[in-house]
Amino acid sequence: MDIQVIEETSNPMLNRREVVFKVIHDESTPSRKGVVERLAATMNSKPGLVFVDSLKTEFGKRETIGYAKIYENAERAKQVEREHIVQRNTFTKPEEAKPEAS
Repeated sequence: MDIQVIEETSNPMLNRREVVFKVIHDESTPSRKGVVERLAATMNSKPGLVFVDSLKTEFGKRETIGYAKIYENAERAKQVEREHIVQRNTFTKPEEAKPEAS
């Protein structure tokens, strides 16, 4: 999996960078977690600060076009980012709810 940055813009009002990128992959469409980790390494950031908004793959191509936002700190990301995007980009499994004994 290889990532090429197509466009990068700085958004100082929201303390983030907005990136349009292309993922070139040999096998199936890569997982969101894999893309976040590789993009964080490419853009000199941490995986917890990278939020992939969308990934689009055209049928039959080995390329995926994506849009991500890279925040400077986690607190600002929680204030600004939509809840479902935060959930999609959180990869730790929550504790399984234990059924209550009756």
